[in-house]
Amino acid sequence: MIDPHSYVYDVTELGAEDGGGFLVTFPDIPGVIGIGGNAQQAITDGQHAMFACLDAFKAVDRDPPAPRAAPDAAPLA
Repeated sequence: MIDPHSYVYDVTELGAEDGGGFLVTFPDIPGVIGIGGNAQQAITDGQHAMFACLDAFKAVDRDPPAPRAAPDAAPLA
């Protein structure tokens, strides 16, 4: 079983033209994102989305993508 905390994420501040706030993406799980008014809210939202995605993989008896280390991304805390 893969430890969900081994996935890394990227945090991007969104400009006013994109509505502002922050976006979190997971390089190893395309399409899983989190958004929030500040970085911590986006990270928390991203964690919820990532856990839901991992649960969906488990529900259909598929292995999730293996986490890879990314040099400029943070590990999930």
